[in-house]
Amino acid sequence: MAWLALVIAALFGVVWVFSMKQSAGFTRLWPSVVTVAAKIDSFALLSWSMVVLPLGTAYTIWTGIGAVGAFIPGIMALGESANPLRIAAALMIVGGLVLMKLSSPA
Repeated sequence: MAWLALVIAALFGVVWVFSMKQSAGFTRLWPSVVTVAAKIDSFALLSWSMVVLPLGTAYTIWTGIGAVGAFIPGIMALGESANPLRIAAALMIVGGLVLMKLSSPA
């Protein structure tokens, strides 16, 4: 259950960072509201998952999913660059996440 909470926390992390970009520096109401709500949900679920999971594992997985998760909509919705080096970097992050999960005792 802690792993599921952690993945959902990370997905909320993607939501808050994307909506923060859409908020235009918190000058647009609804994207700002979504940012704050998703951030609270993300932190709450991360905190809950860390009751069971090691700090380093939980935080690494949370930030990694958030980073790669923000990378994808950045390319698809915002027209950010998808050059081979950026894609290779994202794949390396995913590889690190897999290794972190495999090495976790929980």
